[in-house]
Amino acid sequence: YTERRRPQAVALAEETIESAKAASATEALRVGLVDFIANDLEDLLNQLDGYTVQMASGPRTLHTVGAITEEVPMSLIEQLLEILTNPNIVFLLLSIGVQAIFIELSSPGGWVSGFLGAVCLALAAYGMGVLSVNWFGLVFLIIAFVLFIVDIKAPTHGALTTAGIGSFIVGALVLFNSPGTPQFQRVSLPLVILVGILTGLLFAVIIGFALRAQKRPVITGQEGMRGQTGIARTDIDPTGQVQAGSELWTAELAQGCKAIRRGERVEVVTVEGLHLRVRKAGK
Repeated sequence: YTERRRPQAVALAEETIESAKAASATEALRVGLVDFIANDLEDLLNQLDGYTVQMASGPRTLHTVGAITEEVPMSLIEQLLEILTNPNIVFLLLSIGVQAIFIELSSPGGWVSGFLGAVCLALAAYGMGVLSVNWFGLVFLIIAFVLFIVDIKAPTHGALTTAGIGSFIVGALVLFNSPGTPQFQRVSLPLVILVGILTGLLFAVIIGFALRAQKRPVITGQEGMRGQTGIARTDIDPTGQVQAGSELWTAELAQGCKAIRRGERVEVVTVEGLHLRVRKAGK
C-alpha cells in the first residue's frame, strides 16, 4: 500500500513505526500519508463519497452520503489501554511511582509503597512505549528526583528542593513535546504545576522531619530507660520481674507505690545498675 504513496509519505510512515515520530494531521495530509482530514464521522463520509479504492476484485467507488453507521464500543481492555496512553495519566503514574519507590527506600520494611510504585512505573513504561517521548524531558525528571533525594541526605534548607521543582516542571512540559507532537498528546500545564507543587511540598515535609531528627538529642543507656513503660511478668511486691522493650529486668517498687500484679503495665521511675524501680503506669 505504501509503495503507491509519495516517497515523503513512505519516509514519514517508516519514521512513525521505527522511531515513534509524531506528525501533525496537516503534515500527514501534505506529504500524502493520509487522504482526508475530517472534523467528525459525518464529514468523513461526505468526503469519501465518490472516492475510488482498490479492492482485491478491482477498483470500487464509494457511495457514503447518508450511509447507516453502527458504533462498535471498545472492550474493557481497550478502554484501559486508551487511558494508559493518555499523557496526563502517564505523567501521574510516573510521578507517583517514583515517589512511592523513594518512600519505600527511605523507610524499608513495608511493601505497600514499594509494590504501588513498581505497578505505577510499569504502567507508565507501557504508556511511554506507545507515546512519543522526549528523552530530554525524562532526564530532567530524573534530575529533579535526584535533587530531592540529595537535599534529604544533606539538607541545604530547601535550595536543592527548589531547583528540583524547577527541573520537574521543565521535564514534565517537554516529556511528550517533541517537534510535531499534537496538542492532545502533551501534558496539561495546570496538571504539571499542581503535581510539581505537591511533589515539592512532600519532599519539603520529609526534609523537615529529617532536620528535626538530626537536631533531636540521642538518648541511650539509663537515661533512655526512664519513663519507658513495660509489662509486669510477675507480681511485684516489693520485687519481681518486668519486660521493658525486648529485655527482662529485675524490678522493685518505687517508694510509696502499691503492689503491682502480673500483666499490669508499669512505668520505669529510675534505673539502679541492672535493677529498675517502677510504679503502675498512669499513676
